[in-house]
Amino acid sequence: MSAQKHGTHLDLWQDSYAARAHNLRESEIRALFSVVSRPEVVSLAGGMPNIHDLPLAKLANSAQQLVLEHGEQAMQYGGGQGWAPLRESITEVMAAEGIHANPDNVVVTTGSQQALDLVTQLFIEPGDVILAESPSYVGALGVFKAYQADVRHIPLDDEGLIPEEFARTVEQIRAEGKRIKYLYTIPNFHNPAGVSMSLSRRKELVNLCRKYGVLVLEDNPYGLLGFEGQTLTPLVELAPDLVVYLGSFSKIFAPGFRIGWAYAPPAVRDKLVVASESAILSPSMVGQMAIHAYLRDYDWRGQIDSYRQMYRGRRDAMLTALHDYLPECSWTVPDGGFYTWLTLPEGLDSKAMLNRAVSELVAYTPGTAFYASDQGNQNIRLSFCYPTPEEIREGVRRLAKVVHREMDLVKLFASQQKGKSND
Repeated sequence: MSAQKHGTHLDLWQDSYAARAHNLRESEIRALFSVVSRPEVVSLAGGMPNIHDLPLAKLANSAQQLVLEHGEQAMQYGGGQGWAPLRESITEVMAAEGIHANPDNVVVTTGSQQALDLVTQLFIEPGDVILAESPSYVGALGVFKAYQADVRHIPLDDEGLIPEEFARTVEQIRAEGKRIKYLYTIPNFHNPAGVSMSLSRRKELVNLCRKYGVLVLEDNPYGLLGFEGQTLTPLVELAPDLVVYLGSFSKIFAPGFRIGWAYAPPAVRDKLVVASESAILSPSMVGQMAIHAYLRDYDWRGQIDSYRQMYRGRRDAMLTALHDYLPECSWTVPDGGFYTWLTLPEGLDSKAMLNRAVSELVAYTPGTAFYASDQGNQNIRLSFCYPTPEEIREGVRRLAKVVHREMDLVKLFASQQKGKSND
């Protein structure tokens, strides 16, 4: 029992874990769950989709028919790549964004998060470089850290990732003698920044990635949630040989099924299938068959239209409340998706301020969660997808109370410091 000797009273096996286990960190968003589940707290933190408008009675009938008519198949193991009829249906979903996809290149996964993990497992050795936008999705950063990647952030603005900064960063990393394995990007309705990459930048970025031999990992959970019904050309359509595309039903249907997919060039697809089989044997047949039935029997396009309208109303409530209560701040104006990215006045620290916000019964996600490096203290991700418009407005009002109090403290401290210097 040597582990008892070298471990701690809390964990006897501390010295036995693999190195990557020590890189696992709880998401800052998940850590808030015990707080945001309190009914008196208005949560502007998490990205839970609002599924109140789903036709639950119809879905219940569909589930009953699935079990009665196909129960033995639904309860059995399936193929590692995913059920062929669902893969065919997934290409129809991708076609709604203008992607000409082949079902043979689709790999069904347990949510797109598993696809993200599998791609990273396949490509990353400790110390390899992953390029990611600044800021980037917290769930991706957790995966990258677990595999001991060296994450380098590339700035974005209102038109998305800046190609010139991408090229400069690549050249710098090459000069260091390090290996860049892929670029991770969310070009549509970015999480957390709320911006979208312009078409001209998409074309320029793809050309640069081809020039430098950089694989692109395109994460696109929000692509069908443009508030005006618009879709934006995915990178995979511009360069299918250069891009591994990640999709999900969590935002356009429901997250509880935990069904996502990767769309990859054939050689990468084959390795993804083997890696997935090693991890889970096969994705859930019940979930796959249920989603296939939904796509086949219901007006999923109409359901997405209703989601767009609902989220647009919530976005409008968020922006109006920010204008009314927090004019001292700046924020992005999303035209789709779930989030806006708030920049606080100089001197305020979103992470340090969080406990005081919770005491005022409002929660948010500090900007520090969205960086691999020490950045984001002046930023907040605000989520408008789940609360009602009335709750959003009340949440922003509570947040403003905290921000204004913090601003007063900063001014007081500055005044005191000035007085001391005059002495």
